[in-house]
Order: sequence, then structure tokens, then C-alpha cells
Amino acid sequence: MSVTSQVELLGIQKISEIVGTTLKLMREHARPGMTTKELDDFGGQILNRLGARSAPRLTYGFPGWTCISVNSEIAHGIPSVSTVLEEGDLINIDVSAELDGYWADNGGSFVLGTDIYHRADLVETSKRILQRAISQIRGGVKIADIGRLIETEAKRARFKVIRNLVGHGVGRSLHEDPTEIPCFYDRSNTARFRKNSVVAVETFISTRATYAKEKGDGWTFVTGDGSFVAQHEHTILITDNQPIILTATNQLWT
Repeated sequence: MSVTSQVELLGIQKISEIVGTTLKLMREHARPGMTTKELDDFGGQILNRLGARSAPRLTYGFPGWTCISVNSEIAHGIPSVSTVLEEGDLINIDVSAELDGYWADNGGSFVLGTDIYHRADLVETSKRILQRAISQIRGGVKIADIGRLIETEAKRARFKVIRNLVGHGVGRSLHEDPTEIPCFYDRSNTARFRKNSVVAVETFISTRATYAKEKGDGWTFVTGDGSFVAQHEHTILITDNQPIILTATNQLWT
């Protein structure tokens, strides 16, 4: 989406605030002993109260209001009555929604309760790298250069990146051009970020795996080798200077 009017700006700001608020409240609501279905229902209630519609449910018929992935699950985890959250779990919540024809996407990983399995560093690294990447995005910057920054920062922290899950354009639908904003350097990608466009930038930072595998349920991506991934994502509006983080209501979990 390219923002060309004040009406469009207000529209994308409103849905982005709803998505960010829903994600923040879901994270605060999560507790050991709760099922992911209960947590998802809580998120669905917030979206409904705010007038928004679940984007994965609306677009793909996803069996949940939000995506909730636990431990070695990377993304698109299906909320379930059989998945019970436990102390120290690595949890990822991805909230995307639509309101009045505008769409936004926001995600974040966190450790539930006490960090008994020592995964907080992975989470903080993913968050920090996303912050760093966003700070460098402006009109005219090569998408490949942001991928190189993410990959370089991950290697410096002794982590890896997932190479087949990517960020994307967003705004008038859930996935738009640019269709791929990867977490690694792709020299063949000559596309540049465009001023006034809206994109969802993501970091998938991994302890070991470099590719996501489909679990077999038609939705969930897992590492396949039991390693762990922390993802963070914001919807942003690109400018000539610092981009505007439209989903900043979740404050990147800070």
C-alpha cells in the first residue's frame, strides 16, 4: 500500500493500533496452565470489541483468531485446547487484522514467566535486530541491504536466520508488494523500499535451523530439528527519514 491521503493514513493507523493493542494485551494475559485456544479466544474478543476482523481467518480460513506458536513451532501455530502453556515456554503471538479495508500485521515472541530454559537472549536479540533494521529503512534503501543487516547482526550474536519466512507489504490486503522482505542478503533482489509505502518487517532469529518446515497440519511451521526461533514484526510507514512504526502500541514488548 502507498499512503496518498490523510484518510488513508488515518485508516492504516487505526487498524495498526488495534493490532498492536491486541498483541500487547494477549501477551499480558498469557499465563501457565492456560491453553492456546483460551489465549486466542481472548485475542478474538479484543478484535471483535474494537470492530476489527482476523486477517488469517478472513483471508485463508485459518482455524483461529490469531497465530500462537509454542517452543519449536516458528509461525502460524493453530490455537488448541490440547496445548497448555507452561512456565518457561517460548511463545510467539502473531496478530493481523482488517478494519474498513485497511490491514496491519504485528508479531512478537516472549518467554512465559521465568526463563528456566535460557531463551531470553534469543528473544532480546530478535527484538533488537528488528529495531536496528527498522531504523535503517527509508525510501530508496535496498531491501537486500536490510536483509544483510539482519543476517549480519544474527551471526554476530551467534544465531542464524530462517531463510524461507519473510516480511512483506501490507495495507490494502494482508500480503502485498514487496512480496518478500527476507532476513538474509539476496544479491539478486534489486528492489528498493518506496517512500509512503506500508510494509511489515520481520526478524526470524534461530538457535540452529535455517529453514522452516510445515508440520503436517496444513498451517504450522516448525524448525524440524528441535531448535528455537524468536520472531518480531512491526507494520511501518516508510518516509524519507525515520519510518513511522504504526504498530508501536505494543512497544516491542518493552
